[in-house]
Amino acid sequence: MTKIFLHLLLLVAFSANAALGGQIVKTLPGYDGELPFTLETGYISVADTEMFYYFIESEGNPKEDPLLLWYSGGPGCSAFNGLIFENGPLQFNITDYEGGVPQLEYYPYSWTKTASVLFVDAPVGTGFSYSTTASGWYTSDTQAGWQTYKFLRKWLIQHPQYLKLQLFIGVDSYSGISGSLLVNHIVNENEAGSVPRLNLKGYILGCPRIDADINDNSKIIFSHRIGLINDELYETLKESCNASYTDIDESTSSPECYEAYEFYSRLIKDINKNDILEPKCVWASPKSGGELSYRSLEENPDNFILSPPKIPEFWCHNFNYAMSYWWANDQGVQEALGVRLGTVGDWVRCNKSLQYTMDVSSVLDVHQNLSTKGLQVLVYNGDHDLTIPSTGTQQWVKVLDLTIVNNWRPWLVDGQIAGYTIKYSEHGYRLTYVSLKGAGHSPQEYKRRECYEMFRRFIHYYPI
Repeated sequence: MTKIFLHLLLLVAFSANAALGGQIVKTLPGYDGELPFTLETGYISVADTEMFYYFIESEGNPKEDPLLLWYSGGPGCSAFNGLIFENGPLQFNITDYEGGVPQLEYYPYSWTKTASVLFVDAPVGTGFSYSTTASGWYTSDTQAGWQTYKFLRKWLIQHPQYLKLQLFIGVDSYSGISGSLLVNHIVNENEAGSVPRLNLKGYILGCPRIDADINDNSKIIFSHRIGLINDELYETLKESCNASYTDIDESTSSPECYEAYEFYSRLIKDINKNDILEPKCVWASPKSGGELSYRSLEENPDNFILSPPKIPEFWCHNFNYAMSYWWANDQGVQEALGVRLGTVGDWVRCNKSLQYTMDVSSVLDVHQNLSTKGLQVLVYNGDHDLTIPSTGTQQWVKVLDLTIVNNWRPWLVDGQIAGYTIKYSEHGYRLTYVSLKGAGHSPQEYKRRECYEMFRRFIHYYPI
């Protein structure tokens, strides 16, 4: 009890002395020389929470390029995940790692080449974001959307030079829920006349969780189309379960449905759901709380701390994730980033013990409302993702009942097919759906160059 009290006193003290704005970070442990881009880190106070952010100014034309707010899925996956593995200008040097602080290197195909990107650890309890009260650690889908809106608003007020820039919101995976609510808050507050007005132009959804039932049902369809189950099992599932696989239970489902679904579950048990082509690493397991909620396999960093492992003969993304654990928990790294030491325990890439209530199962109605607001929207999926399959994403897009203006076609990078795309429009609202060929969940981790080209074309209104 005394330890908890002292911890809260420390947090309150940090809150009372919190300075406005952030700090410019010129060097980082593990990176050779000065950073070749402008990085600012800091905290924004939102009620009794302190939201940590990484802001990277556009490496192109920062006075004109759009501003993108980005946060990761989970819920509870740090914005550092996006910065290092998805959208940012840094990556780990895996090849030469022999222990100690992992080495960083510049990555050229960063979204910051063509936009300023504000990465935020959202919701509270994610990354380096923390609460100054015991009750403040508890949050939910509904609260996360509003909390992130308040963060963005306060950050822009403290950085007024970015208010005039075109603003886009970007999220992936489970944050498709709170991210959609965030966009809706911006639209509603703008319409209510809130000052300053946020210059929202559109939003980006990567392999997004939008509707629980559609997502869950789409997994059977995807598994059949990709060849994980045969025609006979698919037809049995469809007929005996009435094509609904969301609440299958031995006590309420028919015996035929339950047995077929159990057989299906055994068939895919050892498949890597994030990318069905990649190995399922023996030192990782699905997150507690279920595969449906979380964006990736959980890392077990305790397995690595005493002695770094050799790079496995087969590639696993989870090895990359362990590197982030070693790097972000180094005291020198935290001091360089301006982290308030002692405000969080061990940094974890994805916080599986987040005090989070999933109180929204669908935001389809939100997107039906947003489809009347004249926004530009990019929705993308990897075509080997079984966590949030492309079949489900395409299905909820169809529910919006938009008009097709450019039908299904391949899109190219360096003369090669990078995936397929289709564009919809309705009363000034434009939605572009893009598939990434050969990519899994969080496609930037698999097809980083192609995702950069997709983003660059979209954000500057070029055809994809």
